[in-house]
Amino acid sequence: MCGIVGFTGDMQAAPILLDGLSKLEYRGYDSAGIAVRDGEKETEVIKAKGRLKVLAEKTNGGESVPGTCGIGHTRWATHGEPSETNAHPHVSDDGNVVAVHNGIIENYQELKDKLIRKGYSFYSATDTEVAVKLVDYYYKKYLGTPVDAINHALIRIRGSYALAMMFKDYPGEIYVARKDSPMILGVDGENSYIASDVPAILKYTRNVYYIGNLEMARVRKGEITFYNLDGDEIQKELKTIEWDAEAAEKAGFEHFMMKEIHEQPKAVSDTLNSVLKNGAIDLSEVGLSEEEMKEISQIYIVACGSAYHVGMAAQYVIEDLARIPVRVELASEFRYRNPILDPKGLVIIISQSGETADSLAALRESKEMGIKTLGIVNVIGSSIAREADNVFYTLAGPEISVATTKAYSTQLIATYALAIQFAKVRGQITEEQYTGYIEELQTIPDKISKIIADKERIQWFAAKQANAKDAFFVGRGIDYAISLEGSLKMKEISYIHSEAYAAGELKHGTISLIEDGTLVIGVLTQPDLYEKTVSNMVECKSRGAYLMGLTTFGHYNIEDTADFTVYIPKTDPHFATSLAVIPLQLMGYYVSVAKGLDVDKPRNLAKSVTVE
Repeated sequence: MCGIVGFTGDMQAAPILLDGLSKLEYRGYDSAGIAVRDGEKETEVIKAKGRLKVLAEKTNGGESVPGTCGIGHTRWATHGEPSETNAHPHVSDDGNVVAVHNGIIENYQELKDKLIRKGYSFYSATDTEVAVKLVDYYYKKYLGTPVDAINHALIRIRGSYALAMMFKDYPGEIYVARKDSPMILGVDGENSYIASDVPAILKYTRNVYYIGNLEMARVRKGEITFYNLDGDEIQKELKTIEWDAEAAEKAGFEHFMMKEIHEQPKAVSDTLNSVLKNGAIDLSEVGLSEEEMKEISQIYIVACGSAYHVGMAAQYVIEDLARIPVRVELASEFRYRNPILDPKGLVIIISQSGETADSLAALRESKEMGIKTLGIVNVIGSSIAREADNVFYTLAGPEISVATTKAYSTQLIATYALAIQFAKVRGQITEEQYTGYIEELQTIPDKISKIIADKERIQWFAAKQANAKDAFFVGRGIDYAISLEGSLKMKEISYIHSEAYAAGELKHGTISLIEDGTLVIGVLTQPDLYEKTVSNMVECKSRGAYLMGLTTFGHYNIEDTADFTVYIPKTDPHFATSLAVIPLQLMGYYVSVAKGLDVDKPRNLAKSVTVE
């Protein structure tokens, strides 16, 4: 949700903080602020409600704020309305501690009551101010170091946090702590960096440390020291981020979303090739052996949002090819319903960021129950990647736009590879079928490119739908899974009310909503279900709906039914989602552009949902 940036070194901090925060705008926020320390002088705190440009204007791009040590934050409101008062950084009563925070402190009211009894006053409605003043309380009570104070405070905090703090007595130093919220630390010569996500510091360094759960660190010029929650010093390995800094820039595209749509062929190809060796799928780096794959009795796919829609498509493919029962679970529901899991099952957690709070909680619950876990994630070193028994890395690179495109597509290709390999190992497909499926997967990147090349036709149609009030996406089987993602793309960036339905369910109530001009998009990629879905579309048309058909080349008679038709190249029906989703991504994008909306940063949304 929120974004954190920190810097201490030989350069002016404020411009670096603002630049780093600009790279985190995609995470969603409603206010921003920085705190900068200039040697022994008092820390200067500047905050602003609204977009980051307001803060930049207040500080002349950071140039008017002297100092080489500072922290910055973009806030997405949880406790307390969006306002300059509630914006971070927050400060203790006498200015001794200044801090920024991502996450949610669940027992903040209890801690706040205690601090009020100790003489503290509060100016904001945030849980973060409570954390700042709790650290200040223990710092003064025990007259110890910042690490001692943070340690005493954190063992009393329930919830999630990534904290970056500065202390009056320690100029040039930043102290950080983490539990269940992402944070990375980078170094380059005499300069040290803090960020809640990789793009914020890629411009400056690719040498990073991943701070673990319930760990702390002292960040000084070119030097980072790590501690466990007991305050004991621990060693961490320096990692190198392979992402190119230019990959996090727009590269000439008007929006990150369109850039990332165009990057899908390469991202899909890279992800597939990461597990292809000599024409066969090799999951040795994922960590799944053939013996383990033969023993698995049930697969549970747990995810949120678009990743959940990947799971919905994967369910059809895995069950049909490998004949393994698959259940797809919303992570936010899975963790609270006390699930009954087969001890020989496999829980697959899908998450672009690897930090999604509900998915991470589901992973931990599964591990506590002794169930084998596999993470499909895009961010190396993320919490899910570190904590899962096995990990399948998708190679989408940094995805900036809030609405996922290339991460979704790489997650799909990962599940296809798993399905095909499970099917072969368990003797459900022949060697000839195995080779054929792999060869078909290798054609998908080029077919995606062909769809993107014909995007102007979709742009023309989308412009005519800018005033639509409702849209319904319908399909059967895998086409229903495609509809779910197409509907989400439409609603999240164009703000048009949009729903996806299994086509056969329309007549069980929903068809009563169809009226003159209602947009109904029928997805028809599954030959065995084609005629049935066409019949459902005709039922909508007879009630005044305007029909768009999305199908594969060869089903030309859809033009007798639909008012507008989009065709995708032929592929094996199991893999149709990878192609059919592309026009729907473009559709959502172009409708949003036609309405003049902020495509990359839609209202009320965040890229990575790291709190409940």
